[in-house]
Amino acid sequence: MGKPDTAGVVAPPPLIYLAAVVVGLVLRRPAPTPFLPRALGDELGIAVIVIAVALALWGVREMRRAGTSESTAVPTSALVTTGPFRFSRNPLYVSLTLCYLGIMIAAQALWGLALVLVLLLVMRRGVIDREERYMQRKFGADYLRYKERVRRWM
Repeated sequence: MGKPDTAGVVAPPPLIYLAAVVVGLVLRRPAPTPFLPRALGDELGIAVIVIAVALALWGVREMRRAGTSESTAVPTSALVTTGPFRFSRNPLYVSLTLCYLGIMIAAQALWGLALVLVLLLVMRRGVIDREERYMQRKFGADYLRYKERVRRWM
């Protein structure tokens, strides 16, 4: 029996980010540490979330146009290099990261902001590295050329 036709990520990325949001907000509860005036925190957080949602919608649209799924549990059927994938190999993860940051800013969750480093490490080791190996196996030289010209994040 061969390897399954997926990247074999540790968990679905949205669940990884959701878990981090919960932890970030829980860490805020015992010792709130406001770092921005309330109105500014709300406005900045919401603006970052709006940008994140727009980027996610653009990326999903491009993936669907190419006939592939955004789910890590489904085999990838196309190498998407259009739309936001021209600038980042992982625009959906950039959007999830921005959304996470926007929530932490709006919630004034300073410890949650610091947690982003752990979150990005989990994403890199548990998701992105596995996806990159999968994409290289699946798309070979086309993926390697894409990887050479487009950055991982931005």
